[in-house]
Amino acid sequence: MSALPARIVRRLLQRGSRSIAAAVLLLAAAVGLPPVTLQRPTYEYLVVFDVTQSMDVPDQTLAGAPASRLAFARASAREALRRLPCGSKVAWGVFADYRVMPLLMPVEVCEHYDGLLASLEQIDGRMRWANASNVGKGLSWAVRTARSIEPHTRIVFFTDGQEAPPLRSGSEVPPIQDITPGEVGGWLIGVGGDVPARIPRSDRDGRALGYWAAADVVQRYGPGAPGTAHEHLSELREPHLKALGKLMGVGYRRLASLDGAAQAMLDPQLAQKQAVETDLRWIPALLGLLTLGWRFAPENRWLPKRRRA
Repeated sequence: MSALPARIVRRLLQRGSRSIAAAVLLLAAAVGLPPVTLQRPTYEYLVVFDVTQSMDVPDQTLAGAPASRLAFARASAREALRRLPCGSKVAWGVFADYRVMPLLMPVEVCEHYDGLLASLEQIDGRMRWANASNVGKGLSWAVRTARSIEPHTRIVFFTDGQEAPPLRSGSEVPPIQDITPGEVGGWLIGVGGDVPARIPRSDRDGRALGYWAAADVVQRYGPGAPGTAHEHLSELREPHLKALGKLMGVGYRRLASLDGAAQAMLDPQLAQKQAVETDLRWIPALLGLLTLGWRFAPENRWLPKRRRA
């Protein structure tokens, strides 16, 4: 027997075998322990992204560089996806004109994590089928779509609130005769800055064509309009979005940081208790490793100085 294995054997014999046996049993349990079914809070969301051209305004920041509103919303959704508990389900959708188009049905976030990330990165302005943007009707469409999926499906709707063409008076509301406010629940998340900025113009393939000019769009004047005489510019239309959220019975939150969507989507009031198979093998594995670390630690590391002397 070589010197090194012999030294290990002597150490085991000197310091006792009970803790070693316990560590072996714990590590064996970590290998063979089946998933345990626990009641855990889970979430189910239809996450909708406004893909109209005002969402291409680069007034956000990612990693210290300018980023579009849509890119910032995607990054926030990516962070939320990472933090949602297993058993939760997510579906992506896009909005343009007055409709919401689901891209897939809700799928479990842990099992389909890579696929959800890959499909999220594909969401951009090339999915836009019209340059119009009726956010109020889009929100009502999102509520109806979520309601048709499953009873516990909530909505998350990322938008800057830019109506194109603008509303006539600011008091026009979407048709909601078949909607009970609050029946679906979820969040309307505002994305954008407070300073009106030029809106990039692009074709169907995403090629830049400059910027929208005042003569290119319908302008609305008057104190009741969501924007006053600058519809070719865009800023976050927060009062309009707050009013829509109240009308539909969903919460409103401004996306001020990357974890803003995660904080909203992890709201306990939107959770549902569900039996979820939970992997607890890390617990006996950690205990086993701690036991081995304690047994193989230097002899006198934790002894008081008086006893050591």
